Parts: sequence; C-alpha cells; structure tokens
Amino acid sequence: MKKRTKHNFDTAIIIALGSNLRGAYASSAALLDAALAHLPKIGVTVAARSAWWRSAAWPHATDPDYRNGVALVETALQPRALMAALLSAETAFGRRRDAPNGPRTLDLDLIAYGRQTIAEDGVILPHPRAADRRFVMGPLAQIAPTWTHPISGATAAALAESATVGRDAAPLAVGT
Repeated sequence: MKKRTKHNFDTAIIIALGSNLRGAYASSAALLDAALAHLPKIGVTVAARSAWWRSAAWPHATDPDYRNGVALVETALQPRALMAALLSAETAFGRRRDAPNGPRTLDLDLIAYGRQTIAEDGVILPHPRAADRRFVMGPLAQIAPTWTHPISGATAAALAESATVGRDAAPLAVGT
C-alpha cells in the first residue's frame, strides 16, 4: 500500500520504520505491516506510507538485512509524547536494546514533526542522521519527493540521491 499524498509537508509528521528480526511474525515485512496496523492504538493515524525497502545491516554486514519504510502520520500527540508512544510500541513488538546498531525487531524513529527543530533530552528534530540514510530518504522520496528538510532545505528526492549510508537500499517487490 504505497500512495502519494497531497499532504501539507510543512506540517508533516514523518516516522521511519525498520526491522531485521522477524520476532513472532513470518518476516520482518510482516512485522512492519503489523506495526503500521498498531499505530492507531497509540493515537497515530497513517496518512501515507512507502513500500518496504531492503538494505544490508550496518555496521555488521553479517547481521540479517533490514526492511525499512516511512510513513506520513497524523496525531494529536506532541513530539515528546509521540516519541514515548513509539518507544512503547517498539517494546510491545519485542525490541531489546542490547547493543547500539544491533539487530532489532522494530525500530521507530521520529524523523520530522512539521518544520519544528528541537534539541531536548530524548527528542532531536529533525532526526540528526536521517538525511544521510538512503533507507530513510529513499522511501520518503517515494511518497513525498518535494518534502524539504527543516534545516538544510534539501528535498527528500535530493537527499535520497546524496545519502551515503545504506547506498544499497532499494524498494522490494510487493509481498517480499
């Protein structure tokens, strides 16, 4: 289910989803589908979403490949409350934080909350590393190519092309 939207990108709330451990699901993609279906339970409505993308694990290439995607969402939650809700959802899907950049069942990152720039304990917006990650900007460019980064002003499409992390990231065929 990918669709372009006429969403107002000045108010867009963007969440990146990722997984390289399937947990209790048939695949990481199935887990991500379930995570999207779970978002309304925490007060988050999905307005648009990308296809799932595949990328090699980093920094340990021997870990399972990742499935990633991006969703434009709507919520009444403010950034700090939204971040807490996303962390709670990760835990509900079996996320353990054993090692930085380690394999995970579910990773939910708040990429942007409208045009807000925030640097508080637990919330940094826009996400400080998202613009350099093809597995975030590529999916975002699928659904919102003209979205502009709140600080750099670069579009999602341009950032997807210039990203240096996860250069191998590519969209998956439906059902994979």
